Amino acid sequence: MKYGISKEKGIKCARSQFYNFNFNMKTGYFERWGKNWEDDPESSIYPEILDIEICTICNGVPDKNGVRTPCGFCYKSNGPVGKYMKFEDFKTLFDKLESRHTTQIALGSDAQCKNNPDVWKIMQYCRDNNVIPNITIADIDNETADNISKYCGACAVSRYANKDICYDSVKKLVDRGMTQVNIHNMIYQESYDQTLETISDMKTDIRLKGMNALVLLSLKKKGRGIRYNSLPIDKFKILVDKCFEEKINFGFDSCGCNKFLEVIKDRPDFENLKTVSEPCESSLFSFFASVDGEFFPCSFCDGIEGWEKGIDIKEVKDFGKDVWNNERVVKFRKKLLENKRNCPYYKV
Repeated sequence: MKYGISKEKGIKCARSQFYNFNFNMKTGYFERWGKNWEDDPESSIYPEILDIEICTICNGVPDKNGVRTPCGFCYKSNGPVGKYMKFEDFKTLFDKLESRHTTQIALGSDAQCKNNPDVWKIMQYCRDNNVIPNITIADIDNETADNISKYCGACAVSRYANKDICYDSVKKLVDRGMTQVNIHNMIYQESYDQTLETISDMKTDIRLKGMNALVLLSLKKKGRGIRYNSLPIDKFKILVDKCFEEKINFGFDSCGCNKFLEVIKDRPDFENLKTVSEPCESSLFSFFASVDGEFFPCSFCDGIEGWEKGIDIKEVKDFGKDVWNNERVVKFRKKLLENKRNCPYYKV
């Protein structure tokens, strides 16, 4: 199959008989189609998005008393003791990817973006190779905000109990001209009222003026997240309806997409909303690499049955053959598609 990647005027394009995309490297606007505009391909030739963990050291965020503690629902169970990916190791990993195809790399670091000393060098290398880095943070200072706005196309700010930490960080990024700044709000029983508060604050708190959207992340019971309770579908619907009622920009992780489609199925604009919604894309359009340089279909797969160990970067000679079309990956991909792109491992 003939396949080509081109970049012109800030637009990265993929063209083939059965798979095509356009990606705006400045705005993040993305469109994908198959043999024709109406055809929706099941998977990509290589991953469009890569999630790369570059640090597992995290000191968390301060509570209202100023005490800094690791996040209570962190599925990675990260804390003050951990490791980071050195630039040389990142470069080795990156250089083995089909990076010309990759549109974005989501970097997994720590709340303050301080514990990997090579983070800005890593971001610069992505930029030098026509890949846009993004990152999730929670509590940043002005110097870090300067660098994120310089290198990143988008930035997510995690919302914790102390909302001022989140909102102040959002303002720092927006004040530096970033237009793709989102709040990540984990939704579960215990955070329900907090999420409602965030929705209301987007209309009233001046610090959130200019941010892009609220992103609702569904709880997966892994790591420290096992102590919390999943949000019932009726309460999820209330949150979604509230977002529409307040007319705020909002989205969700791909894990929660099918749940979103279920609660909006009676809306007159359902088909339009479905078009811009993406269910689980792990092994179909995205992939994950751990801080140790091991590949997994997604970050939640690390350690599950069949993925007790990932695909070691040192064993990769041909990314397409050894990773993207690896026997284990193909098996995972088939299972996900058979499950209608609902997570086969976690109840979302």
